[in-house]
Amino acid sequence: MTAPGRIGPERRVRVDLPRLPAAGALYRRALLGALPGLGGRRGQDVPAVELGVTGVTVRTAHLADYDRVCGFRLTDRLPGTYLHVLGFPLSLRLMTTAEFPIPLTGVVHVANRITVHRPVEVGETVDFRTYAENLRPHERGRQLDVVLVGSVGGEEVWRGVSTYLGRERTAGGGPRRDRGDRGDRPASSAHWRVPPRVGTDYARVSGDHNPIHTSRLGARLFGFPRPIAHGMWSKARCLAALESRLPEAYTVDVSFKLPVPLPSTVAFGAIPAGPGWDFALHSAQDGRPHLVGTVR
Repeated sequence: MTAPGRIGPERRVRVDLPRLPAAGALYRRALLGALPGLGGRRGQDVPAVELGVTGVTVRTAHLADYDRVCGFRLTDRLPGTYLHVLGFPLSLRLMTTAEFPIPLTGVVHVANRITVHRPVEVGETVDFRTYAENLRPHERGRQLDVVLVGSVGGEEVWRGVSTYLGRERTAGGGPRRDRGDRGDRPASSAHWRVPPRVGTDYARVSGDHNPIHTSRLGARLFGFPRPIAHGMWSKARCLAALESRLPEAYTVDVSFKLPVPLPSTVAFGAIPAGPGWDFALHSAQDGRPHLVGTVR
């Protein structure tokens, strides 16, 4: 028997889409669903469906724009975080279904793990599939994992697992989100100024137009005094700093702690850890942690 929140692959219905969805229309649907009387009831479990799309290609101009926004070098090799952006509209389609148990508006991205099995180059055609799993209680609500898998020629080359928290007033019974402390962390090796436009620039290249990143009013509606940077921008910026020291295959795992307000100045540090790296991003002003991660 499959436990609640852990629908096995044998129970998922595969639905293949003819093309990647348009992210803008999906966000409009999510915002309308958040209005009183229009949202309806949410599902009580993860959707028993797996969405797929085949034949996705990379537009070199989009890749170059992403590289510039996140600090990567301009090359024909895709950064480890790029396939998350390329396949994000498919995951977004899953997250905006009526059966999805956590409403998209106000959702908090608390962790992300990406495994690069081999480098992917411009010119390769990628097939994506996505599904949700592991719905579980949390001290502040409920959280689950959205899995996105990229394959080339039938071979899995990339896998991303994003953990999302949906805050609920009736929460309780689960582990508290670890927001980190100011204890041991790699010494800072770089300071980065994060300007206000990072929110809108990353929204443009990623398709993630959550208003907490792009609008002062939208941020205030969800409890933030001003817009905050996308967690996946922070992860990509850290990975870009390590770009020349990454192996051909690796897993980069991060936990998002306190948001990066826009604008702000952040401090990055990394130390070797066996064959990989431990790294962190924190406030340059008061040392508050924004992100901690590992490369293995």
